[in-house]
Amino acid sequence: MPFAPLRPRLAAAAVTAALAAAALSAAPASADDDELAQVHARLETPAVFDDDAGGNANADDPAIWNHPSDHDGDLVVATLKQAGLAVYDASGHEIQRIAAPAPPRDGDEPGRFNNVDLIYGFRLGGRTVDLAVVSDRGRDIVRTYAIDPRAALRHGAPLTDVTDAAAPFVFSSSLDQVNDQATAYGIASWKDGHGASYAALSRRHTPRVGIVRLEATAAGKITYRHVRDVDLPSSFALPNGGTWSPCEDPGRGPQVEGMVADEEHGVLYAAQEDVGIWRIPLDGGSPRLVDKVKDFGVPAAYDPVADECKVTGADPGFGGKHITPDAEGLTIYRKDDGEGYLLASSQGDNTFVAYDREGSNKYLGHFRVAPGTNADGSEECDGAMVTSARVGGFKNGLLVVHDGFNAPDETGPDGEVRTNTNFKFVDWKDVAEPLDLDVTPGAWDPRD
Repeated sequence: MPFAPLRPRLAAAAVTAALAAAALSAAPASADDDELAQVHARLETPAVFDDDAGGNANADDPAIWNHPSDHDGDLVVATLKQAGLAVYDASGHEIQRIAAPAPPRDGDEPGRFNNVDLIYGFRLGGRTVDLAVVSDRGRDIVRTYAIDPRAALRHGAPLTDVTDAAAPFVFSSSLDQVNDQATAYGIASWKDGHGASYAALSRRHTPRVGIVRLEATAAGKITYRHVRDVDLPSSFALPNGGTWSPCEDPGRGPQVEGMVADEEHGVLYAAQEDVGIWRIPLDGGSPRLVDKVKDFGVPAAYDPVADECKVTGADPGFGGKHITPDAEGLTIYRKDDGEGYLLASSQGDNTFVAYDREGSNKYLGHFRVAPGTNADGSEECDGAMVTSARVGGFKNGLLVVHDGFNAPDETGPDGEVRTNTNFKFVDWKDVAEPLDLDVTPGAWDPRD
């Protein structure tokens, strides 16, 4: 299937010189002539369709939850945008569907669930619960769902909404501003050393990442309060003395979506789609680019007649070697003692890139989830999650990836091909062996 064409973009204004200088201080990882590994999914979830007949379901981002005592109850929680959440067992069967909220007023935007992450061991109403936390892009809200291990084990309906009805907007100041949809987009969650729970949320169409602290209410619900914002650069000083901004749609900046927190190392990784992967200290230090997209620094300008960006000059050679934009889903394979791997979706060429989790995030290799016997491959992947823990029958660990072009094609009553997406389940050993990475089942427990 052909890759998506370059989308319209418009250069954004410059930000502080300090951040821009920090961005260029990290040289891109060296380009090794390594072979692209071809791996295959062991199974896939049912197709979902983004049309009226399919409930406007469009798969995006998964999160893998481990049952506290029985792997038969392990789950994958995944966003379907306007269709809300889907909950799958470890065999890929859907066991629960949660609808996104309706618009609060006529003409308002409905709920739209973009990304999801997990928090283990949250104190709520005198009990300890695990949570699925969701960025509701449509309503600019963090939504939270308590996970019931007993219901998960019997393949019932394990998720219950515990979002406080009075939870504030993440970025907007009014319902009218919410409708402009510069709202909560990507999400990553973590707990600090004192047991407090946090979520980082990117703001759609901007380079801003906001951090909130989750808090329980007296009524047994969950709200949050704003902690701080991190504004990433939208303009960069280049080694040749020039400056560069990625081309965006008119009025928009280079946004972030994919994020993952590494609390053991005190950092948040954030994928700024047209720029690269940032390493942001959780303690408020300066962000640093881990790797840049291949066309970083390539001059381009928005053409209003063609309604797209067009390259306006030669590639100056300042880009990275591994990520074809957009830089998308980020996830961490966690080993013991803080070791492991950072994985990134290189959406523009349908591949995934592996980096060392420690140190300077050395490039380790790349792979594609290609069509196989049990499932087709993953194309234009938005979200992904990997775990080194056993999940159901996946004793070596599991990688779940979004597939933006699920096959085979299906046509609707109008004869047009339907927008068809789902999630692929990949045995971690199938990824690790061709890349010479470790397989360490049982060495890490999400509840430790």
